[in-house]
Amino acid sequence: MNPPIVYAVGIGPGSPELLTPQARQVLESCTVVAGYKLYLDLIAPLVAGKKLIAGAMRGELDRCRRALDAALEGERVAVIGSGDAGIYGMAGLLYELTELDRYRHIAIEVAPGITAAVAAAALAGAPLMNDFAVLSLSDLMTPREVILNRLEKVAAADLVTVLYNPASTRRRELPERAVEIFRSHGGNLPAALVRDAYRGGQSVKLVTLDEFPFAEVQMTTVVIVGNSETIARDGKLYVRRGYKEKYGLEK
Repeated sequence: MNPPIVYAVGIGPGSPELLTPQARQVLESCTVVAGYKLYLDLIAPLVAGKKLIAGAMRGELDRCRRALDAALEGERVAVIGSGDAGIYGMAGLLYELTELDRYRHIAIEVAPGITAAVAAAALAGAPLMNDFAVLSLSDLMTPREVILNRLEKVAAADLVTVLYNPASTRRRELPERAVEIFRSHGGNLPAALVRDAYRGGQSVKLVTLDEFPFAEVQMTTVVIVGNSETIARDGKLYVRRGYKEKYGLEK
C-alpha cells in the first residue's frame, strides 16, 4: 500500500498566468486544499468545490497538522503558499511534522512556484544576473541579532540582496538598519521596491539608498538592494555579468 501524500504547492505571486502547470495539475487532483485565506482567494476557481482548510497568518502549524490528518483519513491534500513552497513556505514545516510518529509515514512532495525574488526581479529588470542573497527581515522565527549579522555579511560581500518581509505595522526598525548597513559597505546603492508583484495594486519604484522611502515599505513589498555592479538605466536595474570584458561588445 502506498503511503499517503501531502503536496506542498507554491502558487507563485498570485496571478493565474504565473501558476506552474505542475502546481495547477496537483491542485486540480486534490480533494482538500489548506492555506492562508488570502492565498486561497487568489486561486478560488481552482479550489471551488473542494474541502478547504483556511486560516489567518500565524496559523500555519494548525493548518499543516489538519492537512496531515486529512491525508491520514484518505484525502488527497495540498498545502499552498505564495511564491515557492520551499522558500519561506510550508514545505519545511510539513517535513518537520513528519518527524512525529503520527505523521512519519506520510510522504511530502513539493510543487515549486515562482518565488517573490524572481517575480520582483522580472518587474525591476535583471538585477539578479550574478550571485545574490535572499534574506527575510521578519524576526518572528529568526532572532533580530542573527538577521543583523547576516545583513552585515552579505553587504560586506557586495551581493545583490533581496529582502523579504521587510516591514509590518509593528516592525519598522529593521528596514532602517538594513539600509544603514548596506550604505556603510557600498555607499549610495541603487534599489528597487516592488509591491504586490503581479497582483492588483502592483507598483515598482527605483530609488537609491540615500533617498530610501521607508514609509512606502509594507509586508507585501520586496526590496532589492543592488551592489557595486548594478546599473540603473531607463527605469530598470540590471547587473553586468562580465560578457563585455570576456568577449567584447560591438559599439
